[in-house]
Amino acid sequence: MTNLENLPNNCGLLICGHGSRAKIAEQEFGLLAKNLRQRYPKLKIEYGFLEYSAPNIHMALDALREQGVKTIYAVPGMLFAATHAQNDIPSVLTSYQQKHPDLHIHYGRELGLHSNMIAAFQQRILNSLGHTEIPAPGALYDTMLVVVGRGTSVVNANADAAKLCRIAAESMGFGWSETVYSGVTFPSVGRGLEMACKLGFKKIVVAPYFLFGGRLIDRIHRYIDKVAAEQPEVQFIKADYLRDHPKVIDTFVARFAETMNGGQQQTGLLADFSARLARGEVDLHHHHAEYQEPNAAHQHSHDHDHPHSHSHEHEHEHSHEHEKQHDHGHSHARYQHIAHPHGPRTMINDNVCCCFMSQFPAELIAEEQARKPALDGIPACKKRSA
Repeated sequence: MTNLENLPNNCGLLICGHGSRAKIAEQEFGLLAKNLRQRYPKLKIEYGFLEYSAPNIHMALDALREQGVKTIYAVPGMLFAATHAQNDIPSVLTSYQQKHPDLHIHYGRELGLHSNMIAAFQQRILNSLGHTEIPAPGALYDTMLVVVGRGTSVVNANADAAKLCRIAAESMGFGWSETVYSGVTFPSVGRGLEMACKLGFKKIVVAPYFLFGGRLIDRIHRYIDKVAAEQPEVQFIKADYLRDHPKVIDTFVARFAETMNGGQQQTGLLADFSARLARGEVDLHHHHAEYQEPNAAHQHSHDHDHPHSHSHEHEHEHSHEHEKQHDHGHSHARYQHIAHPHGPRTMINDNVCCCFMSQFPAELIAEEQARKPALDGIPACKKRSA
């Protein structure tokens, strides 16, 4: 596998940006190339913009050719695969290559939801709250997260912003979350923040998933200040944008390496599982109600050699009366936010299966049972065992 350290001397890297009328965005984009050059001082690295800013992409390509580069690996310095990354940049690169047939240009993927990008984004949020690492479950249940995406006419790009919001909110343990957009889709930043205030949270973190500063960040901050003035009882916390966070630079390195090695490798689920198992990233459990021949239902034991145990070691007092009738032979992994005020605990006393109920601590069950009456009826698992 080719990596950046042993890239041939006649190869170069190109970061392609959109460009901005705001000088700060142009300057901060340049920091990406600066950081990459510091990591790989022997490599030929340039950056260029589609519009507004200099150097443009043609100028950057010229600079690489003048250094004797014959093969260029280009990646879009953009968060999501919207029109600029999908159409505009490839059009410029294709036109340039047609004029220079001795040149080979390979184009990679946008930054996207790479794990490093998610880590960088979450770190910006943590910093805004005065944390250096994700706090214990429950610490942020009184806080709402609002993620601001760029907004585009490309639905999938908007969906990626919403996906990022969900990942951050659940991983970090926020009480609620919403995605708003600064661009052409909905909800807009101003309206989204107004709606967020109606949920009753007194602390709201607003986190823009943007690489650079400029007019859009300024506009987002003006919306926050406007809504904050109208809702003085709510504390609004502004998270910083990504800039040249080390994890962002790591993502560029990964995208360049991926491009050099022929693009994203398609790995089957079984191969992917085997690789994660070898790295110790998989915690094996017995799953689930697997069909068995009637005469063999109780002839085998679950005596597998696992380097862990996963028993129902909970101190709650509700009994599993139906276990004798149908033996599950498995357990559910404990969810870290099982006590979330708007999560699974709201289904206690709703006739859910005891497998689900077994995840809750006794005190949490008592709280919910005291708060609301049990629904009439019999859980499905007990119906099956009857």
